[in-house]
Amino acid sequence: MAETVAFASVPTRIGDILAAVTEDGVAATMWGDDPDTRARIADRLGLPVADDPARTAETVAELTAYFRGELREFGVAVDWRIMTGARREVLRTLHSTVPYGRVVTYGELAARSGGRVPARGIGSIMGGNPIPIIVPCHRVVASDGLGGFSGGEGVESKRWLLTHEGYLPPTLDWDM
Repeated sequence: MAETVAFASVPTRIGDILAAVTEDGVAATMWGDDPDTRARIADRLGLPVADDPARTAETVAELTAYFRGELREFGVAVDWRIMTGARREVLRTLHSTVPYGRVVTYGELAARSGGRVPARGIGSIMGGNPIPIIVPCHRVVASDGLGGFSGGEGVESKRWLLTHEGYLPPTLDWDM
């Protein structure tokens, strides 16, 4: 049987999150869900699309639980295939060393990852993270503030995620 990718969409307070899951694990998560995005992800993975709700069920359940505030650590397998070299090393380090409700600066993540990538390069890697939320690039901040964020509504989505995790205090208009 040929390898495939299956998709599922999870509605959240900060927009729909599309998950792409291969036989090896979650290969991508994206804000929004449309046929072009699905086709782009399948093409990048080099895999045909399968309609396989059973394969995506665990990822959907964990993302749903995370956004409800019921899950602090993702247990789903991650498929790292579209990342190579230093990018993969940095994202794996982030995934394994920065827990829920904590943050790390770009410079600290550079050091934790072996120092092959400077802090500026870490920002670029975070901006191209194919698996946001599960590989928590929102937990990487600048030494003088939040830094950037390429997902959802940009830095406002990052602020929401960090407030949701308890790192930032809620504002008066906080709506979980």
